[in-house]
Amino acid sequence: MTHAYPTKVLYIDLTKKSFYIAERPEIFARSLGGTGAAIKLLQETCPVGVAPCAPEAPIVFSVGPLTGLFPLASKTVAMFKSPLTGNLGESHAGGRAAQAIRMAGFGAIVITGASDLPVCVAIHGSKVYFRDATSLWGMRSLFTAGSIIRAAEPGAGVRSIMRIGRGGENLVSFGSVTTETYRHFGRLGLGAVFGSKKIKAVIVSGERSILVEDKKKYRDLYDHIFKAAVESPAMKKYHDLGTAGNVKTMQALGAVPTRNLREGRFEHADSLSGEALAKGYLGRRLACAHCPVACIHIAAVREPYENEPYFYKTTMVGYDWELIYALGTVLGIGDPEGMLLLIDAVEKAGLDAISTGVCLAWATEAMERGLISEKETNGLHLAWGDWRTYLTAVEHLVTLANDFYRTLARGSAYAASIYGGAEFALSFGGNEMPGYPAGPASYLGFLLGTRHSHLDNAGYSLDQTLLKEGKRLSAPHIVDELIKEEMWRQVLTSLCICLFARGIYTPEVVRETLAVAGYEFSDEDIRAIGREIYREKYAFKIAHGFNLDTLRPPDRIYDMPTANGPFDRAFIEEGLRYAKERITAIVS
Repeated sequence: MTHAYPTKVLYIDLTKKSFYIAERPEIFARSLGGTGAAIKLLQETCPVGVAPCAPEAPIVFSVGPLTGLFPLASKTVAMFKSPLTGNLGESHAGGRAAQAIRMAGFGAIVITGASDLPVCVAIHGSKVYFRDATSLWGMRSLFTAGSIIRAAEPGAGVRSIMRIGRGGENLVSFGSVTTETYRHFGRLGLGAVFGSKKIKAVIVSGERSILVEDKKKYRDLYDHIFKAAVESPAMKKYHDLGTAGNVKTMQALGAVPTRNLREGRFEHADSLSGEALAKGYLGRRLACAHCPVACIHIAAVREPYENEPYFYKTTMVGYDWELIYALGTVLGIGDPEGMLLLIDAVEKAGLDAISTGVCLAWATEAMERGLISEKETNGLHLAWGDWRTYLTAVEHLVTLANDFYRTLARGSAYAASIYGGAEFALSFGGNEMPGYPAGPASYLGFLLGTRHSHLDNAGYSLDQTLLKEGKRLSAPHIVDELIKEEMWRQVLTSLCICLFARGIYTPEVVRETLAVAGYEFSDEDIRAIGREIYREKYAFKIAHGFNLDTLRPPDRIYDMPTANGPFDRAFIEEGLRYAKERITAIVS
């Protein structure tokens, strides 16, 4: 049994195959946990100037004080130095990992060093074991590797298995880490950091219980949040269709990124919509631990065996809006089955789907423009909608088949710096563009977020709000709104709340849940924590080479009209100048 807020940090040294546990109450007292604890631990353990894949570069996992206590506190935060951008790497995953870490008794795990041979790091309560994973290294499908680990490792039912595929093993800079098959630490290359340390998997299990002092207050508050989650119209949408329900919304806005963002509407959008996929392919829904919503949608794809016309295999493939965008619309793929099979190939390889799709979209347009040829692509003719050829390209990418694919494995911005085409490489701060380009606030949000992601500050949501209200804001005003929103999100991600539940976890609810967990904070205290975490994240970025002066969007964004009307280079540049002033003042 443990107190409602975690204070223990597990430190693992892969080089020495050793570990120790330290009480760090000062880390959690003012940072809450999650993002706040992770950035503090990253600052402590990541030397300035260290290469992202060097043994000295740490991996930090962190959970929050609400993990295991309240619904939708289901995320695990991972922080590391990104192989893709060279500065702050931050990725969040659902599934069971957060519950497993919390029930093992930890608020955070810090992994440093590098193993000489492939290992699985098995954490069972307060014990850590280093299992030989040589036989799993290089396995074609990370799903198969996961099945073998599940059969061999104890702790079923309370266990999480976080593992990499060939993408991470081969140090593709956007290699991902998969947990519970359909959840991922996807963005910014955590998989490559695992691979550099020869970690095939991290397994965590624990069976502790959590003590709360006021059980009645806890139960009443739990019931209130649970009821809000299951009765919320937004949460019902996530359950019924998942984020794939956004396809028709984005199509109506003219914000479906099509053929490398050359168009904003896709002629086959209806075939890829959440409604169409649910009707034609939906096999099951899944939920993260301690979540009543079940927003994870799994398609069942039936494929005939070659030379056996009456025998089929069924492949289960997770899908959501970001996957539909990155491995569907941005590549011009309108065949839902082809898109699902491409998603499956990317997942088995252990690659971030968004970066993979955007890199292939850049390569397709680069081939159209004559910047690359079939000599570079290993004989492939990349063409919009040709999912079969993209399947082969993914295999070449994950195996680093030649110099071109080795270059592409470092991201679209780097590939464009070698082959040309930077103006249509959809990279923001070094990270490939997410699927919500709704207008100028979206693009400024992609650039200015501490992770260069739409989940940092929801610029797309601001664009939609302004459209609904018929308003236009100046670039500085948009920047102010983005920074304000991102500071609040630092609180939610420090509590490890799923951001789908941000409308449920209002400042009042956050304060009440923290009180139940043993924290007594005022609203201003909580917001001050969010501001400080934002400051620390930007301070880390700048210390590790990030430069606001070099931040620029791809020229392609100025060619695509938005529902909010036109905007120009001067508008974005004004926003960036103002943002530099504000962020510099915050960090100083």
